[in-house]
Amino acid sequence: MDKGVIEVEVAYALPQQQVIKNVELSAGLTVQDAIDLSGLLEVFPEITQSALNVGVFGKVCSLEQLLKNADRVEIYRPLIHDPKEARRQRAKK
Repeated sequence: MDKGVIEVEVAYALPQQQVIKNVELSAGLTVQDAIDLSGLLEVFPEITQSALNVGVFGKVCSLEQLLKNADRVEIYRPLIHDPKEARRQRAKK
């Protein structure tokens, strides 16, 4: 691999499906660049650019974060239920 090129994974998961795309991009590019190059925004139109929550290896980050070789970019879905509230409801039962 060229020293100016890095390879990252971009992941998005639904309850029934997980999609991971390998993307090669120039060193010095961002999380946003990797997401754009992955094509996942076209495949999953429910991912809205304005409410995009992302992370690298499970740690929330900004779309402007620079990537390193072998990073895993994760696109997060919005929570339907607050996990703490769901736990409280289960405990009441």
